[in-house]
Amino acid sequence: MDRRSFLAAAAVTFLAPSQQAAAASFQQTRTLKSDPFTLGVASGDPSTDGFVLWTRLAPNPLAGDGRGGMPSRGVDVDWQVSTDERFSKIVKSGTAEARPGAAHSVHVEVAGLEPGRDYFYRFKSEGRLSPAGRTRTTPTGERPLTFAIAACAHYEHGYYTAYRRLAEQEPELVVFLGDYMYEYGPSGYTALAGRVRTHTPGKCETLADYRLRHAQYKSDHDLQRAHAVAPWLVAFDDHEVENNWAGSVSSTDAPHFTRRRADAFRAYYENMPLRRASLQGAVLRVNRRVSWGSLARFHLLDTRQFRDDQACLDGVRAGCDERLASGRTLLGADQWRWLEDGLRGSDARWNLLGQQILMAQRDYKVGPGREVNLDSWDGYAAERTRLLGSLSGTSNPVVLTGDAHMHHLAELKTDFDDPDSPVVARELVTSSIASDGDGYRDRTWIAEALQENPHISYIDQRRGYLMAKVTRDDISVDFRTLDYISRKGAPAKTAHSLTIPATAGPRA
Repeated sequence: MDRRSFLAAAAVTFLAPSQQAAAASFQQTRTLKSDPFTLGVASGDPSTDGFVLWTRLAPNPLAGDGRGGMPSRGVDVDWQVSTDERFSKIVKSGTAEARPGAAHSVHVEVAGLEPGRDYFYRFKSEGRLSPAGRTRTTPTGERPLTFAIAACAHYEHGYYTAYRRLAEQEPELVVFLGDYMYEYGPSGYTALAGRVRTHTPGKCETLADYRLRHAQYKSDHDLQRAHAVAPWLVAFDDHEVENNWAGSVSSTDAPHFTRRRADAFRAYYENMPLRRASLQGAVLRVNRRVSWGSLARFHLLDTRQFRDDQACLDGVRAGCDERLASGRTLLGADQWRWLEDGLRGSDARWNLLGQQILMAQRDYKVGPGREVNLDSWDGYAAERTRLLGSLSGTSNPVVLTGDAHMHHLAELKTDFDDPDSPVVARELVTSSIASDGDGYRDRTWIAEALQENPHISYIDQRRGYLMAKVTRDDISVDFRTLDYISRKGAPAKTAHSLTIPATAGPRA
């Protein structure tokens, strides 16, 4: 069995061949009437000696109370980590309790493993066997890295073929930059291609609503395949809570928003391969650093939870002087200090900032005047200038971005209006996995947008993801696109490629 066939299998036998004789009696001890591993398995946040393993028990994932059809009691879940696909060399194992207060999710933080190698993992509970997943520890030194960048996967807008194509390329890491799920009720946000699938009833407002919506998304087999192929680094944007929320401010003046946000965070944690320390009461810490040896350091940012409210009532607007105010913050004071310290102290060859919203200046108005999106970094222009100034002293910075539902390639400058202003970093913006339905190529619109924004050199409105390979000398990037997602089976192709050469090493 080759690796791809193995990972595509729905489940594997948990017992070694010598134990098969005892399997029949073991199976008879089942107390759950159906498979509890309907949401698949996942791993994340790798380190040199371990990673997080995740699963959530849900024999009836679309049960209306959000509990996945599980009983109101804790359930033991056994787990195994092996160095081979057939699980003949088990190196770590144990038992975790899936508790009803955590939606019967399990977060196992494995440690004590060898750096820079592949591992395979699986779970067993109540006589039922999970699918198997592949994960890995981070290396030491400057071993090359191939990773995928993805974002924005509205379930109603299309099938998750892009996840399947991403998995087929077998990246070593997946960086997901927000809008993993959407909070709208059925047809609450309609794409041009219409509704391909239907959300669970109602807009997400309660813990049960968010749990149920996550379960619906996680039930998709193409998404499960993408999780099973590699560890993920995840961070939320707005739709995991509510469209365009900002700090403690609801964009819809929703009552009890603080409670709603806390419930959304809790459900997000329950359904993601995050470390237990990330959930701190009503705060969910997703800003963190993960290093791939001395080659690359990922600095994941949170551009929602600590920001000031959007200026000038939000939206795409012209003439908003409020957005230029020096005191406005997107990151918040604590996260700003954390990022500054991390950039100054980084000894990595490459520094990769994973964040959610377009950092480059983007003028949406053709001709005289300027209109900008106040939900993006354009709404927090002074802090962006300070950040880009910090990046100018950082070893080989590259910004990774989601949210835009279009591929973008941009040059980042401390002064976007000065053609002679030096380029501080490149920004790689991934299109959406599914949001906004079938993509398109409006060449006239693209040409006008590029002319209006000369620091942006590529835009593509089709669905897709990015695939990047990092070496000591350069980063090579493929902008992957699919021509349709309103039906299954679309191939993925490389619509654009580029190579970013390293310009300097880390400071002594």
